[in-house]
Amino acid sequence: MRLAIIDIGTNTINLAIASINNEQYQIIFSSKETARLGRGGINEGKLTPEAIERGLTAIGKHVDTISKFDVDRTIAIGTSALRNCSNGPDFCNIVKEKYNINVEIISGDDEAQLIFDGVKQVMPIGQDRILILDIGGGSCEFIIANKSGIIWEHSFELGMARLLDKFTPSDPIQPSEIKAIEMHLRSELAPLYEALHNYPTTTLVGTSGSFDTIAAIVAAMKHPFLNVKLSTSYNIRVSNFEEVHRKIISSTAQQREQMPQMDKGRIDIIVLGSLFINFVVREMRIEHIFQCGYALKQGAVYQFINGQLK
Repeated sequence: MRLAIIDIGTNTINLAIASINNEQYQIIFSSKETARLGRGGINEGKLTPEAIERGLTAIGKHVDTISKFDVDRTIAIGTSALRNCSNGPDFCNIVKEKYNINVEIISGDDEAQLIFDGVKQVMPIGQDRILILDIGGGSCEFIIANKSGIIWEHSFELGMARLLDKFTPSDPIQPSEIKAIEMHLRSELAPLYEALHNYPTTTLVGTSGSFDTIAAIVAAMKHPFLNVKLSTSYNIRVSNFEEVHRKIISSTAQQREQMPQMDKGRIDIIVLGSLFINFVVREMRIEHIFQCGYALKQGAVYQFINGQLK
């Protein structure tokens, strides 16, 4: 059978189509649309009419694609923007009326589980703990886990679209703005500090959004013959990340647009994404960084196959 997963995020709306044979599957198509669903309203808890229109247009494009693949089942999942905005359910009703697709708005805990179920399929997770970070537009999920499963997880309303809407940094970003953002992160991430005190690890596994973009930029600089988008994971040396980070935060939007492998839909939020990763690496004393190409969508396919997602 063929299964389509639509991941309705705060910044992008992603599509993955999987061909399933018994308990095995293969992603045969994937794409994304930059809808900016949270722009202009996420911190006020309401989707703007313009954002709703962008979201519906993006879903419409995915529906057109799905129709070409003889899909048996479509599952749509709503995350931070839809669960935190008062008119998120209204958006879901419009999607149902317009496209006959039911959108399930999931909790932060369920989102973290889906992410872990994606990561564990391709990352060799052993007895040693790892810290998983999924960077979204509306929220960021942190998960401490080992081969036995999730030890601790928390969904923080610190997504890059949310931070961009809150701080609207200069171009290029100024040192005083960096300081203000880091003060905010230090305050909001208090539960993470406590969790890592109780369950320490020096290994960070990053997924989605800004992390994928930064991994692609690092690879373009250090391993130009490697296509990260075709890899399930990529080892990023801390020193290589720091080099790219310095380039990103000192650049203008025009300069970032010219960077090899820059995602054109993330030219503005990549500065905050890089700041966020750099803050975590520095504050949490991370020594090893991996990017993982599997996250929520692949976790959703895994849960569907195992009867956990209906």
